[in-house]
Formats: sequence, structure tokens, C-alpha cells
Amino acid sequence: MEIKPGKLLGQINHPDDLKKLSREQLHAVCDELRQFIIDVVSVHGGHFAASLGVVELSVALHYVYNTPYDQLVWDVGHQAYGHKILTGRRDQFVTNRKYKGLSGFPKRSESEFDTFGVGHSSTSISAALGMAMAAKYKGEDRKSVAIIGDGSMTAGMAFEAMNHAGVADSDMLIILNDNCMSIDPNVGALKEYLTDISTSPTYNKVRDEVWNLLGKLPVGKNLSRDLASKLEASVKGVVSKSSNLFEALKIRYFGPIDGHNITKLVDTLKDLREIPGPKLLHIITTKGKGYALAEKDQTKWHAPGLFDKVTGEIYKKKIDAPQPPKYQDVFGHTMIELAELNDKVMGVTPAMPSGSSLKFMMEKMPHRAFDVGICEQHAVTLSAGLATQGMRVFCNIYSSFMQRAYDQVVHDVAIQKLPVVLCLDRAGLVGEDGPTHHGCYDIPYFRCIPNLIVSAPMNEQELRNLMYTAQLEKTNYPFVIRYPRGEGVMPEWRTAFEEVEIGKGRKIKDGRDVAILSFGHPGNFATTAIRELRTEGIDPAHYDLRFVKPIDEDLLHEAFGKYHKIVTVEDGTIVGGFGSAVLEFMNKYGYKADVTILGIPDRLVEHGTPKELHRECNYDAQGIADAVRSLMKETVSTTVLLG
Repeated sequence: MEIKPGKLLGQINHPDDLKKLSREQLHAVCDELRQFIIDVVSVHGGHFAASLGVVELSVALHYVYNTPYDQLVWDVGHQAYGHKILTGRRDQFVTNRKYKGLSGFPKRSESEFDTFGVGHSSTSISAALGMAMAAKYKGEDRKSVAIIGDGSMTAGMAFEAMNHAGVADSDMLIILNDNCMSIDPNVGALKEYLTDISTSPTYNKVRDEVWNLLGKLPVGKNLSRDLASKLEASVKGVVSKSSNLFEALKIRYFGPIDGHNITKLVDTLKDLREIPGPKLLHIITTKGKGYALAEKDQTKWHAPGLFDKVTGEIYKKKIDAPQPPKYQDVFGHTMIELAELNDKVMGVTPAMPSGSSLKFMMEKMPHRAFDVGICEQHAVTLSAGLATQGMRVFCNIYSSFMQRAYDQVVHDVAIQKLPVVLCLDRAGLVGEDGPTHHGCYDIPYFRCIPNLIVSAPMNEQELRNLMYTAQLEKTNYPFVIRYPRGEGVMPEWRTAFEEVEIGKGRKIKDGRDVAILSFGHPGNFATTAIRELRTEGIDPAHYDLRFVKPIDEDLLHEAFGKYHKIVTVEDGTIVGGFGSAVLEFMNKYGYKADVTILGIPDRLVEHGTPKELHRECNYDAQGIADAVRSLMKETVSTTVLLG
């Protein structure tokens, strides 16, 4: 199905083409851009509501600023679809998030207009400030603009950047896109603070009256810059205490204005472009703007999958038999069961209640499950604080996002030996979100920390049992449980809880000549590979280790004592991961064997479906079977193969 852009949008291959249009034509461009995003995402998938909410802003920025010389930094990047379409990627946009296609996020290697690669939130102000400081140092009249949402603004890094921007005396603009949403509704005092600004009738009335006087004053007019700044600060201080946060950081505050009024946006950005120094423009937008269903249920329509754009029906897979649940839902429902058994169980997540499925517990037990906003560091240390008082806290953070809280895990959890349960959702290759979201590194960066237990379930039953074990009173160490994005393998998953002996794996089957050692969900790939290999007369043994720290040495002694050909499988990086732990054991006890390590290679893996990426990285069922066949053809040596 060919998707054609509208008449005006079809002529825009570069922002210079956009600048040739009259201001009156920009309304039609916005309508065509919004419709084009709806048309493409409904058929090809992707993030949806966020980009609809900033259509007017995307057009206005490229209309006013001299991009790519002037540099736009989009926070996170979910909202950058309009930006991509306007900057020469319109005809390739149907490949967005597809294997070998456009990235779903701004990516420096993809376009000169993508000034900074973003996947994690709250980095835009720091990056744009760095660009502004470099421009000042080099004597360039280059403008830097950070576009950040009110959800991303809750992260400490955003405040750190604003604190520096206020004294750096660099020419930059922060655009605060306030839609009261990230993926889920925003929480916390900042949300209330921004609501106070945007709804203060006195402030808005006076703002409108003084805007022309203060906002349009270039240096050198009758009223000096110093006097204008003092008057502006005095007015804001009188009419709205709320505005003082940004003013106290020495960042000039403008707004709030309607982020869907393209004419107002263009006029405002032109004015602000001429005002030097750090400044913040507060715009009010609606996530999902222009598509009624997305406006009504913004969480559902953040990334809905394929849908009928006319009826709004979201297409679901046809199900002929009971299907396995998503691991995240097993976690979410199991949390409620554990909380009903143990009144000390609590849940914490940094802004991902839907993605982690902690929302189930938040709805049923709101006093025991908390969304703390986009602040992974705070989430971990908050959990540690709760643990000091005897609580059994399950802190659920995506593997990729956990990297942001590494120091807190070391200092606030591990050194103090607090029994926080760190549940790492989206561990391994996550698919279409690509390298910013892949959970590649948690096995190496956690197994090197003393006092941590590091585990991974092979299926839903194992996840439940690991969670049950982690909250027992006798489990007095921090406990990491990693599991992948997507579905498990057990339609009948709600099994009775059983305690798992910490540091003990299980032998799934005996075999001849070769042993497969798996860690986590890829053990299911190994099971499929073994079925195929047995038809060829090859009969591997299979061990599910369950724990990489402490690792089951008894099971490894058995495997290395019986087999001289070993294949390890994990959905983490092969550098320093589970396979490395097996090699360390082999070296420690002087075993000699051919060992092939399968997992994520030592390079950045781009985006694609999980199935495509597992195939590319050779640790799907076919890759495991090929590795076993290769080993069976070789003689025993001490060679270690990494692949």
C-alpha cells in the first residue's frame, strides 16, 4: 500500500523548502504532516501519540531556525517523527523501526539534522547546553534548542542541567512541552507546579499585556536589557510564585502558550531567537492531538501497534488456543499475590507502571506500589530506604534504564546489603527500539558487584518462584531478577509458589558428547534446537543455570566432568557475561574443553524484531544448533570460540 503525502508536504525535502511557504500555508502543512504520521503508523506501526502532539512545534522550529546549523535536541525522541519527515526522510519513513530501516529515535549517523542520539529521557538540556557553550567558545552565531517534556523534566539530570545553564551565560532555548504525560500520566510535585503556572489567570492576563513590551526587546532599544529583565522578574514574582523556580535558576521564563497555535509559535520563536542567554518557553500541548482516540487514552495510544485509522480498531493476533502471557504481566499479577501473602511487600517503578505492569498493584494497593517519575536513581535509593525499615521492595526498572542507577545499586543497596529486589524488565534484545533500549549489559555490570544475587528465569513459573524466594525473610541479600520483553512459553502459568535454592540450577536433560548451558529465557531456544538436533542423531545435554551469581558450581563440575564440548547461551553481551563466568569456572578448576559462547556480540545491535535480531546474533534455535554441529566436527582443544 503506497502512502502519499499531501500536496505541500510532498514538496518539502529539506527545511529550506518549508521556509519558502507563507505563514498562512503552515496550517495546511501541519494538517498534512499529522495525517501522514497517522497513515504511516497505522499501517507500519511505531510510537504514535507523542509525535502528533508536537506537529505544530516541529513545523515552527524548522520554519524559524536555520537547521541543521542551528541545533535541535529532542528529548527521548518518541516525538521526533515530524522532525524526521521534514528533514529529508519522508519517503523512507515507512521503514521506521523496521530491520535495516530508519531508527525510531534521532540518530546522529542517520542525518545531520539529528544532532544528538536519544533514547533515555532527560538528556536534552545538558546536550544542548554543551552545544551552546561550544558555539560561544568558537564565536559562532549558532542557536541551540532543547525540546523536553514535562515527564522528562522530573529527572534529576534535567535540573542539574538547568542549574548550570543559568550561570553558563550561553545562548540556548529550552522548550518545555507540557502535556501532563510521559508514557503514563505524570506524577509528583512538578506536575502540580506546572499546572499552577498554566492555570493562573492573573499571571496569564499580565503575561499577555507585557509580552510585547518585554519579549520583543532586542538589545539596544530604548529600554535596557537590565531594566527589562528586572521588570519582567518583578511582574512574574508578583503575579505567580510558581514561575520563580525557573527564574531562581536564572533562566528567563516565557509562557505558557498554546503549542498547537502555529502562528503564535512562529512569532514567539522568532522573538526568542533574538533574545540572548538561557531561556525557557513553556508550551501546552495535547498528546495525540488530531486523533480523537489518542487524545482520550494517551497511554494506550503511545505505541498502539497496527490499527484501522478510521475505526480506531487496534489489530490483535488471531488466537486459536491459550497463549503465554507477557513476562511483565506475570510480574504484575504475581506482585499482588505476594503482597497478599506478605504485608511487607511493596513495589516501585520509575514512570513505567504500564510497561512493567506494576499498574495492577497500584490500582489494587495504591498505598503499597508507587510510580516515582522518571528518576531511576531515586527509585533505587527510595527502595533502599524502605528496605532499612523491613520492607520487601520490588524495584522494577527496564534493564537499559537501570544503567542510570548503577551507583545507587553499588552504594545504597549492595554495600549496605539491603534486600532490595531489582526486577529488570526488557533484559536482552528488545526489538524495534534498538540499541538505546536493548538490555545488553546488566549481567556483566551486576555480577561484578559483591553481595548481589543475579538470576534469570527460563519461563513464567521460574519467574514466579524467583520472586517468591526473593521476598522471604531469610533472603538477606539484594536480589536481581532479569527477564525479557514479550511473551513467555507457558499458557498455564499461574502455578503454586516454590522456593528456589539460591545459586542452584537444574539439569533439564542428559545427553552425549556436548552440553548446552543456558541462562534465562534463551533456554527455550536451546530446547527447540535440541529437538532438531536429535533428528540428526546428535543428543546434547541441557542445563538451566538460573543464577549467574552465585553460579552453580556443582552443576558445572558435572557438565565439565562429563562433556568436553560446551555451548553457553544468554541474552546479554558475551563480554563479561554468563559465558565469561563459565570460562572463569573452567580456568579456576583446570578443566579443558571446547567452549562456544553465544549471546549479544561486542558491537551495537541495531533495531528490528526480536526474532530478526536473535537470528542476526546467532543465539536463536538455529544459531544454537549450528554451534553444536560445528563443535561436533572439531577435535577437543582448549580453544575458546566467541561468537
